[in-house]
Amino acid sequence: MATTQSARPPTAKQTWAEGLTAFAAVMLMIAGVLAITRGIMAIAEDDVFVSTPDYIFQFDLTSWGWIHLILGAIAVIVALGLFSEATWARVSGVAIGALVIIANFLSLPYYPVWSVVLIGVSTLIIWALCVERPGRSLP
Repeated sequence: MATTQSARPPTAKQTWAEGLTAFAAVMLMIAGVLAITRGIMAIAEDDVFVSTPDYIFQFDLTSWGWIHLILGAIAVIVALGLFSEATWARVSGVAIGALVIIANFLSLPYYPVWSVVLIGVSTLIIWALCVERPGRSLP
């Protein structure tokens, strides 16, 4: 009697890869919620942010707020898609992670420590989503 591949118990590599996807989904959800709160603070022009007068990528704080709010909302939606293991969410998660890295790099003078933390978290998200899952092909 032949067994099919789906009847076999998952290997350690498959379990590890699925765990990385769950990790990426949770981290993307957290990063998205924090980006939303950061966006709301910036739109409200909170005194938490530092103002640097001679930064080459200087935008109005409200503009940065809207950028982070929109990226955060999209990140939350993509994280929900990752929980359902949708292929579009995997690809979108890498793209959103890259955009979050770029946005945080460009807004370094406004909140430097937090920007560096989110750059690191987004890098981990991209790495976790790019790990090949055995038995499944990436898009």
